[in-house]
Amino acid sequence: MTQVLRPPVFDGADDEAVDHFGMKGWVLTHTLDVDGVQRLRGWIDEVASWPDDAGDWLHHRELTDDGPRLCRSENFTPFHDGLRALLTEGPMLDTASALLGEPAVLYKEKVNYKLPGGAGYSPHQDAPAYPFVTSHVSCMVAVDDATVDNGCLEVVSGRHNDVLPMDDVGCIRADIAEQLEWVAVEVRAGETLWFHSRTPHRSGPNTSAQARRALYPTYNALAEGDLRDDYYREKLAEFAKRSAAGGHAGVSLIGDFQGRPV
Repeated sequence: MTQVLRPPVFDGADDEAVDHFGMKGWVLTHTLDVDGVQRLRGWIDEVASWPDDAGDWLHHRELTDDGPRLCRSENFTPFHDGLRALLTEGPMLDTASALLGEPAVLYKEKVNYKLPGGAGYSPHQDAPAYPFVTSHVSCMVAVDDATVDNGCLEVVSGRHNDVLPMDDVGCIRADIAEQLEWVAVEVRAGETLWFHSRTPHRSGPNTSAQARRALYPTYNALAEGDLRDDYYREKLAEFAKRSAAGGHAGVSLIGDFQGRPV
C-alpha cells in the first residue's frame, strides 16, 4: 500500500532543505503566494489556448472517455515572458542551483495538465530521458492542489544514487517497482516538489472532477552547458523518427505516459 505523506515545507533551499534533498532525493518548498498562484494559472491558461501549428511550442493530447484532452505543453518559455522569468530568474533558479551544488540553467520545461479522466505515469526515473547531461534536478510546481484523488506524484526516498533496471520502454522494471516503498506526496498550489533526476516516481490517473495542472521545469548544471535547444532538437528528431516508422510519437523520450494516443 502506498503511504500518503504531507511532509515539511521549506521556505527555500536553506541548509536543512538541501540536507533533506541529499538524503531523500526530494524536498518540498514554498514558491508562490496566493497572488503568484493566480498569475501562474492565468499563464498556464494562455499556453493551453495557443494553437498547435502557430509556433514552435508543443502540445500533446490523449484520448479519454470524454474525447481528446490536452495532456502536456512544452517548449513555451521562448514565447512567454512571465513563465520564462519565473523559471530562469530568482528563487526557482536559486533553489535549483543550491540543490545541484553549483550554478544551474534551465534544461527543459513542460506543463502536465492531468485534466479529469487524464492518465497517470508508470514508475520511472527521469535520467534515462535526458540526453547530454549527467547532473540535473526536476521539480513540480503545483498549479492546482495535487492530491491522491487527482493523481499527485508518488516518490521513493533514498533511491537516487543509481539508475534502476529498466523495461523495454525505459521505465523501472515492474518486479523492481513492486519492491520499492512508494510515498504519495500531496502538494498545495504554489508549492514545489523538487526531485533528483534519479528519484523513482510515478503518478496515478485523475479520478476526480478537478484538474491537476503542474509546471515541470528541469535544470542541469551550467558547467555542462546551456543545452535546452539541443534537448528539443533531439526530441523532435526522435518524434519524427517514430512517426516515420508508423508509430505514435508519444509525449516523452521514454514510455512512461499511460494515456491513450489520439
